[in-house]
Amino acid sequence: MIQNNSLQISSERITILDALRGFALLGVVLIHMLQHYGIFSFSLEPRESPFPEFDRYVRWLGENVISGKFINIFAFLFGMSFFIQMDRAAKKGIDFRKRFIWRMAVLFVIGMIGNCFYTADILSIYALFGVLLVLLFRVKNWILLVVFSLLLLGAPRIIQTGYDSYAKSKQTETVQPETNAPPAFAPPANPEKPSFLNSAKDNLTRGMQFKINYQFGLLGRGYVTLALFILGLVVGRTRFFEGVHERRRRNVMLFFGFVLAALLVYGLIGLFPPQQIGYFMQNTEITPALLSVMALSDIGAVAFSGALVMGFIILYGIKGVGNVLNVLVPYGRMGLTNYEMQGVLGSLIFSMWAFGSVFGNWSSTELFLLGLAVYATQLVISKYWLKYFLYGPLEWFWRSATYLKRQPFKRK
Repeated sequence: MIQNNSLQISSERITILDALRGFALLGVVLIHMLQHYGIFSFSLEPRESPFPEFDRYVRWLGENVISGKFINIFAFLFGMSFFIQMDRAAKKGIDFRKRFIWRMAVLFVIGMIGNCFYTADILSIYALFGVLLVLLFRVKNWILLVVFSLLLLGAPRIIQTGYDSYAKSKQTETVQPETNAPPAFAPPANPEKPSFLNSAKDNLTRGMQFKINYQFGLLGRGYVTLALFILGLVVGRTRFFEGVHERRRRNVMLFFGFVLAALLVYGLIGLFPPQQIGYFMQNTEITPALLSVMALSDIGAVAFSGALVMGFIILYGIKGVGNVLNVLVPYGRMGLTNYEMQGVLGSLIFSMWAFGSVFGNWSSTELFLLGLAVYATQLVISKYWLKYFLYGPLEWFWRSATYLKRQPFKRK
């Protein structure tokens, strides 16, 4: 029988993790804005971009610096938070595994509701991987690092490619008829009248199909996420973030190590012929070169994310700069609420049943600035919210649902 009363008050938070989470969510909202939150929208009145030169730089920044890098940090911190919760419970003599699985069930429901607004909401996937972390919690570090390496090297992708090749060879023997089904991510051929309910229905059907294919198909984004969950668990075991500012030399060495690793990997990618990697790869020939470039791209993105994390840690340890970065702490403490609100706002901005006809043809620069405005607004709200409340709204709900008991909400 799990006792929960002794876990009602959490131990002192490691504030740099909250600041890092807030930093990660900055990149998340910016790249999602540039991607129109994956929503097909358009304006009835075509217009030219007022900032064509800036647009080119913003797109480069999104594709090469932000895309895939900040969400990596978000995933890593999830694995870290999992370890912290399990570790603090263990110190109190409590087995938190069953409670954490229930906690993931609640997160899955939150993610599915978020999916009604934004089809690429990641929380339902995080919930499934969170259950896997419970199963891996007592596994030795060296085994976890082997699993991490295999996932990052694209082992699931290689296995899937081999199976698909075998299946195709069998199909040619039985001469299956050709199909020309459109990719899941494309706008529907006969879209229904724009409305939230029709949008939610599409997100939970066609959109869900695309998400599953993106996470567990050839692109295999989900396997990278799972690898980062595992890495967060392993790094948590090392107590890396406890007294992290006292290890300045180590932090600097790790920063340059990640930078050099990223440069080396991207240099290796440049030795291969250009490869077509993207959402629509149905007719792409899967070659060893393509598989190698995809694996190297994942490794390079993780190394880049590591450099961002260590750079942030170094800056956070500088007194004056650290005080400025502390403004991100409230945002990170309300990370669940802020992430879900990003999706809701993105849905309102780009859906044709809301304001998609207004923002659908905004330029990259305008959308980037809009993303900054959304983030800044959430930053201010988070700061003042936590002056009066102990948790963000969704954080409070998640915590209360976890323990099946209403938790304290208002500050005394």
